[in-house]
Amino acid sequence: MIDYTKDPIYKQKVRVTEVTLPSFPFICIKGKGNPNCQDFSFHVSALYAVAYAIKMSPHKGWAIPGYEPFKVYPLEGIWDMTQHGRTSEVFDKNELIYTIMIRQPSFVTKEVFNEALALVNKKNASHMLEQVYFDTIKDGHCIQTLHLGSFDEEPRSFDLMKLYAKQHGLERRSFDHREIYLSDVRKLPPEKFRTILRYFLK
Repeated sequence: MIDYTKDPIYKQKVRVTEVTLPSFPFICIKGKGNPNCQDFSFHVSALYAVAYAIKMSPHKGWAIPGYEPFKVYPLEGIWDMTQHGRTSEVFDKNELIYTIMIRQPSFVTKEVFNEALALVNKKNASHMLEQVYFDTIKDGHCIQTLHLGSFDEEPRSFDLMKLYAKQHGLERRSFDHREIYLSDVRKLPPEKFRTILRYFLK
């Protein structure tokens, strides 16, 4: 059983640490705008539909080469802002640009993804599914921390990472950042949210 909760990558403490990460396969979808809007929920649903098609493949008579039972990985997102959003004095969630994704076990290839997408499309031909794609992503050298609390309170954790980077002579390689959502936000109050925040370094 592949259980991501036992992977050190997802056991981040409430302190800033440096990590160097290899490439991982992901299913992804891009979007723009406020994540509290309905489009974002549709994007998330499309990702999980494909992820669970892969997870449940043995029950559907689909034999994926090298398949192992696994726990579906948590939702992740790489977040950026439009040029207007970056230069604005006021933070506007409508100017957010995101790529949300779900990591996949190593046996998931582009071919496996394509077959899963085709299976899901047979049941639900959502236009959002047309936007889901497969990618292999390498974060490389990073710093990260565990943020406890609501998403709106993330700036206090970002400030800790910025301070760490300054003290250790580290430089971000891009404006964007990664978030890994360890909590089911549908079931918990915001003060209980656990989110890994990650900056990409040069």
